[in-house]
Amino acid sequence: MSISRARAEEIIDALRRGTVPRASLDAFCVGLERFESTVDAELESAAGQRGVFKAVRGDYGCGKTFFTRWLADRARKRGFVTSEVQISETETPLHKLETVYRRLMERLATTDTPEGALRNIVDGWFHVLEEDVLAEGDIADEATLIERTSCLLESRLAAVGNQAPLFASAIRGYRQASVSGDRGVADGLLAWAAGQPHVAATAKRAAGIKGDLDHFGALGFLQGVLTMLRDAGHAGLLLVLDEVETIQRVRSDARDKSLNALRQLIDEVEAGRFPGLFLVITGTPAFYDGPQGIQRLEPLAQRLHVDFQTDARFDNPRAVQLRLPPFDLERLGRVGCKVRDIFASAADASDRVQQICDDAYVRRLAEGVAGKLGGKVGIAPRIFLKKLVADVLDRVDQFADFDPTVHYSLTLNEQEMTPVEREAAAAGGVDDITLEL
Repeated sequence: MSISRARAEEIIDALRRGTVPRASLDAFCVGLERFESTVDAELESAAGQRGVFKAVRGDYGCGKTFFTRWLADRARKRGFVTSEVQISETETPLHKLETVYRRLMERLATTDTPEGALRNIVDGWFHVLEEDVLAEGDIADEATLIERTSCLLESRLAAVGNQAPLFASAIRGYRQASVSGDRGVADGLLAWAAGQPHVAATAKRAAGIKGDLDHFGALGFLQGVLTMLRDAGHAGLLLVLDEVETIQRVRSDARDKSLNALRQLIDEVEAGRFPGLFLVITGTPAFYDGPQGIQRLEPLAQRLHVDFQTDARFDNPRAVQLRLPPFDLERLGRVGCKVRDIFASAADASDRVQQICDDAYVRRLAEGVAGKLGGKVGIAPRIFLKKLVADVLDRVDQFADFDPTVHYSLTLNEQEMTPVEREAAAAGGVDDITLEL
């Protein structure tokens, strides 16, 4: 897959920091080919105004975040707006859907705007309305355009208002304040429509609204957003709720409320209340199968049950749950070689990078990192790619006399590892490993 230098640099910068890139993941994707046709078909289904739900399961390091960002990248290329929300005990508890909605709106992304795309989406919707008015002809001046656009806005907002009247009021007020040049009121109303608390009372009074969004209003607002997206020409919304397993760590009453909120959300998607929504959740096997996860709520456990007793080769990608395959050394090496090629495509010393860091060296480094982590290949990808880029490829590119087989010794420091990686490293007895690269 050929990518631009700018895209290559974005990918490498993210891997250098030890994070998952947000775009162009197809360039170094390995092992997800089996899911492509199914997820593409389900994206098409959502674009046809159906609701779609998918649960992704996998242990730490098997690539849940990579998978969801790979899926989001594919979705944006098909005209979807995407949003990724990490569920947490304090900032985004699942049993408080108003906080989930707020984060969803903060992280709306399109192909042009990687985050915070709400204003562009709303203004783009208004632009579509103006284009529709202009197409009708007989527009004498700007005042006439504004007036007729406002009339069309009211008719379009009627559909939004059926699901979320307060959301429609806020968008209407935002439009009026924008036309009149009152930026403060416009910003306040857009923030209120996005679920932000503590919006100035003057802004809310301008639209005839009061109070803040609550748990029960969040789902109605989500309906309003989907209606607006559809009317503005977007295919739909892909929403990822990442790390849902964190609800296992909260108090039992909050955990039960979270599970019930998740059940309600899934039921609403499948009942067709959210046309155009593709909802994805991620979690560990313990969340799906353990006593503190979905098994605590029988209706939810029944909806998400999939038999994973058969060989993983025969997993059904159309099922409600997807089991991500764990990394092995062969797959880890292939990913490393793809990353090396991407790095070389934007490197100053491309030939030297390819020559010195050949496939054999990359695979030896993968083996070394896995060895330092007690042989647990499944949790090695993040730190392996970080080491490959920051410790080896960058140096080969910058220093003509740097030879990693001579000048580099692989080490892992506790400060650069996650708790799971530190636990694996301690269990593996890293000090006893001799690595010859």
